[in-house]
Amino acid sequence: MLEYEIKYWSKNKQHIAGIDEAGRGPLAGPVVAAAVIFPHDINLPEVNDSKKISEKKRERLYGEIYDSAISIGIGIVYEKEIDKINILQATYQAMRQSIGKLSVKPEVILVDGNKADIKHYEQDSIIDGDQKSLSIAAASIIAKVTRDRIMRKYDIVFPKYGFAKHKGYGTKHHIEALNNSKATPIHRKSFKPVANHLPTFEYYKRNHLFESLGIQLVACRMVRLGYEILETNYTTAGIREVDIISNFKNNVVFTEVRTQLIGSYNYNSKLIDSKKNEDYVNVAELYLDSNKLNCEYRFETGEVILGGNSPKIKIVENKILVH
Repeated sequence: MLEYEIKYWSKNKQHIAGIDEAGRGPLAGPVVAAAVIFPHDINLPEVNDSKKISEKKRERLYGEIYDSAISIGIGIVYEKEIDKINILQATYQAMRQSIGKLSVKPEVILVDGNKADIKHYEQDSIIDGDQKSLSIAAASIIAKVTRDRIMRKYDIVFPKYGFAKHKGYGTKHHIEALNNSKATPIHRKSFKPVANHLPTFEYYKRNHLFESLGIQLVACRMVRLGYEILETNYTTAGIREVDIISNFKNNVVFTEVRTQLIGSYNYNSKLIDSKKNEDYVNVAELYLDSNKLNCEYRFETGEVILGGNSPKIKIVENKILVH
């Protein structure tokens, strides 16, 4: 697995980056690329093509790769850009991002598959590279685990679709969910059969789904910003108390979502005000106690405006004082 690395190390090329991607084929979610540079004395005998390793083992090796690598870079291109430039170009873009995020500039890049559209680097393209190069195999694991974690977050936002199991691939369950509930904001609209199941504005209106859409859009924005979604539509005593509960930098965040339509005034306004302070604090502390969490918490409001060419989304922190 070090044949290609040794080939370039012997030519006094010190930093060799293996590059691979995950997520070209799914109907939903981003495409993710990773670049990994190893030291010359690397020893990770269990690292191989991510597709041949169980999910549990990939998670363990993910940590071992991070502990062993000189540098790791990750690039993520989301569904809107995939629809705009096509999946091949989006994959190249993710690869270029991953190289750009390396802390050490590679002298050679080893790419799985055919030659990639990456300029300014000496490139060696290796068919089945994730089975022949340790650096590429490691990159395949980093990319796969990173993407899988994103899709598990989306599973909490869209529980009907089973994203935690199939990660956005076109399984029977996934296709049935598309047929029954239409496409979500994270689906790739240019992919078949997603293109045949796109919800219209009238669909959301007829089924009274604007509020749910607003919550989904804010939660998706939070995922991209690095929040870990813990709950959506959190209820106590049969009453929905909080739209989104998440973890961000070891703080639990309680988010209320306000969704408005262009041309309407204060549609479903739920901004936290002084009269609600104590109620929200009580709900927050109840949640922390029931989940045995001992950490700081804060409150945010997600603001969504629908009806234009694309939704406008803003997340603002609320300063709550209990009187």
